[in-house]
Amino acid sequence: MGRANAGKTTVLQRICNTTDLPEVFDGNGNKLNLTLGISNCYQRGYHNIVDELVFRSNQHFVFHDSCGFEAGSEDGFKKMKDFVIKCSSTPKLKERIHAIWFCIPINDYERPITAAEEKFFNECDTGNVPVIVLLTKADTLNLLAIGQLRDKGYDMRKAKARAGDLEKQLLINMQECIAQQLSQCKFAPKAYVPLVRMNEQQSGDQCTKIITCTANALDNDALQKLLISTQQVNLELNIKYALQRKVQQLNWDRQFNDGLQRDNVFTGFK
Repeated sequence: MGRANAGKTTVLQRICNTTDLPEVFDGNGNKLNLTLGISNCYQRGYHNIVDELVFRSNQHFVFHDSCGFEAGSEDGFKKMKDFVIKCSSTPKLKERIHAIWFCIPINDYERPITAAEEKFFNECDTGNVPVIVLLTKADTLNLLAIGQLRDKGYDMRKAKARAGDLEKQLLINMQECIAQQLSQCKFAPKAYVPLVRMNEQQSGDQCTKIITCTANALDNDALQKLLISTQQVNLELNIKYALQRKVQQLNWDRQFNDGLQRDNVFTGFK
């Protein structure tokens, strides 16, 4: 989800470890022949969120793209809202969505949240489907940090050298500002993930943050296992969650055995 040019396609490409564009299928699983190129799908006015996006590099993920909804686009917003509500509550597993990544670019420092985004979080009840806000284009904060340091009298060389620490603080401030604003909405997001360097091919650590946050937000253990096994960007993440599940199972077994022993003790006193 997210406005146009929010970095949605880049996020999906990095998650699936590819630079290729996805194949597009309609709601019945038929591949669409987009002779004008899939980039047309992302132009304003194209709002067929029902279509499925699948990358050849990882065909286990099935994505749906809001293709950008703007303030005033009532028809596009209604289609998106109807789709989200229907697919977050359907009993049919094949038609269900399991998580929503909502991209908010933070390169607009003065107005990071648009009216359309507030409308989404006030009107779209996603039920048990967690909404994770991805703060995209955070790299642009580096230029803001350099500019602020230059305003304080630093020359360009020293401003660039000191910009890193200020950039981190600006990102923290921006995330807190966005979280505070969205927390007042009726259906606030469940978590926030700031993303940097997503335009670089080596962005595995950022993808790991997305997958980890999403897995933690899911309240279904089976879905957690499915998500972790499907992702291909971090083998260590698979191992980590496998070990966590094993430890949890051992703890459950110990608690169960302790309960049996207590029952036996009580039975012996009768």
